[in-house]
Amino acid sequence: MKDFKKRSNFIRNSFWMLLFLISISWIFIYLNHENDLFAIFTSKNNIYLQKFIKNLLGIGKEKVAYLDPKDWTVALKLSAETFVMSIVAIGFATLGMLVIVFPTARNVVSGELTYRKRWYYWPLFHVGRFLFLIGRAVPELLWAMILLYFFKPGLLPGALALALHNFGILGKLVAELIEDMDDRPIQNMIVNGASTWQVFLYGLIPELMPKTLNYILYRFENIIRASLIVGIVGAGGLGMQFRLAMSFFRYTDITLYLLCYLIMVYFSDLLSAWCKKFIKVS
Repeated sequence: MKDFKKRSNFIRNSFWMLLFLISISWIFIYLNHENDLFAIFTSKNNIYLQKFIKNLLGIGKEKVAYLDPKDWTVALKLSAETFVMSIVAIGFATLGMLVIVFPTARNVVSGELTYRKRWYYWPLFHVGRFLFLIGRAVPELLWAMILLYFFKPGLLPGALALALHNFGILGKLVAELIEDMDDRPIQNMIVNGASTWQVFLYGLIPELMPKTLNYILYRFENIIRASLIVGIVGAGGLGMQFRLAMSFFRYTDITLYLLCYLIMVYFSDLLSAWCKKFIKVS
């Protein structure tokens, strides 16, 4: 009962604190950027918006890209390349995270979870946490710009940029998942003489696997959405062609690439939903 009251008070106080911060932020924007805030609703911007929409729809244009089968073939091929880049990115991020995530959980290095302490746990903890911090602190766009100094434009720098950023995010999420897990089944296994590998295979993995897979699928959906951004700076895929279309004011090409991007995001959402359903069933 006491734990329930503490949790309720914490949730209520957090809500009011969040509401207070949101209110202060909007008041600050209104007082300091009033002209910028309402400039978008001027009649001149309304005319520009109508003209932009007409160009996207190809009204009055002789060639409309999103009605041309040849352009669709090229765009779908680029979409497939972008999808492959996203799969490679989540694969790299997941493998890198799994290699170093367990020593970055405080209850592992302190011995609270496994009753086993090693002298090298704390150095690994700080090194791993530092790597996770660097990975998630640098945005995908900046990672892509850095990697383009070492690689030629293409899918590889885009995949690595997405992987490095999501490596840091996944590492933090899974490390906190390990810290918050119920350690009683693990302790019972240790008391009954289970080895380190038995604890790992039959205690930690079954407990962590469903939520970890949910985190991986969630980050995969975010990678699909971010792939357009890293492609804009030259990291290949659909985003690179999107940037070129904008540079040369090929508006109907922009519409075509946006439609392909929406199809790709929708397909990734369906795939993620199917995987999550499979996880729940199994």
